[in-house]
Amino acid sequence: MAGNATAQETLFALREQIARLEGKPLPALVAAERAKAAENPDRQGARAGRPRLPLGIEQVDAALEGGLPLDGLTEIRTSLMGNAGSASGFVLALSAYLKTRERSEAPVLWIGDVVSAQEAGVPYAAGLKQFGLNPDDILYAWPRKLEDALWLAETAAASGALCATILEIRDNPKHFGLTESRRLGLRAKAAGRPLFVLRHGAQEEASCAVFRFLAEPAPASERRLPDGSVLGGGIGHPVFRLILEKSRNPAPLSFFLEWNPRDRQFSLARKAAEISSFRNPSAHPGARLPAPADRQDRSPALGSVVAFERAS
Repeated sequence: MAGNATAQETLFALREQIARLEGKPLPALVAAERAKAAENPDRQGARAGRPRLPLGIEQVDAALEGGLPLDGLTEIRTSLMGNAGSASGFVLALSAYLKTRERSEAPVLWIGDVVSAQEAGVPYAAGLKQFGLNPDDILYAWPRKLEDALWLAETAAASGALCATILEIRDNPKHFGLTESRRLGLRAKAAGRPLFVLRHGAQEEASCAVFRFLAEPAPASERRLPDGSVLGGGIGHPVFRLILEKSRNPAPLSFFLEWNPRDRQFSLARKAAEISSFRNPSAHPGARLPAPADRQDRSPALGSVVAFERAS
């Protein structure tokens, strides 16, 4: 049996090498995936029973056809590097939500980008706790080359030993395109584990991701006390403005998603609880006045004073 398994692995490796030389890397991966499914049909049936991760919001889950794929690729991107905090926070919230839903003790692997870390920073212990995660829940890797990061992501996704894998990428690198995303998608599907591609300051491009979100910052919700009253001047739960750019829906959808780290659940933000479509703009959007040419703009109005928590 060991000899047959070794022969199969050698055959798959040769097929993959030939496919790479021909510029078609998919056949060998598909053959390997089918062979694994044939050898272990029970695992294939188990995966079919939990293909989606519902977010618990009827409108959003309907747009996601039941939820995010548990055995596929999901991409979260930002158009500006300055919005990296929103996308990173959303990915961390998804990780905490996933661990809670599956009651998983397996860690989440964060494959970071060195340049992105220098510009946007990295997750830290206090911040993880505010998103419902413990520092031990996240493992970090900082490869210096994109090729090493892709290899690590494929290996991690194929292992099936992690709760989820997060691959952080900056911009639209030349060596990460449709072919590479297909490889990652196949690895995630074969292992039955989700893989999140966190792309900072990037433009839309073709990928095999089942869904792609554009993440933007949004004002935090108001802080509510246990009795339901609002604490004036307090900062509540984080809110993300998400645009579902890639899905089976005919038009992109935009909504504000609030994350409750204490209860570890999502909800639509109170001030923007409706999902909107870009194909149905408001009837009177209003025209913006041109900037004055001969004098300075008016001084912006000061915001309200908020109450921060004590550091110690």
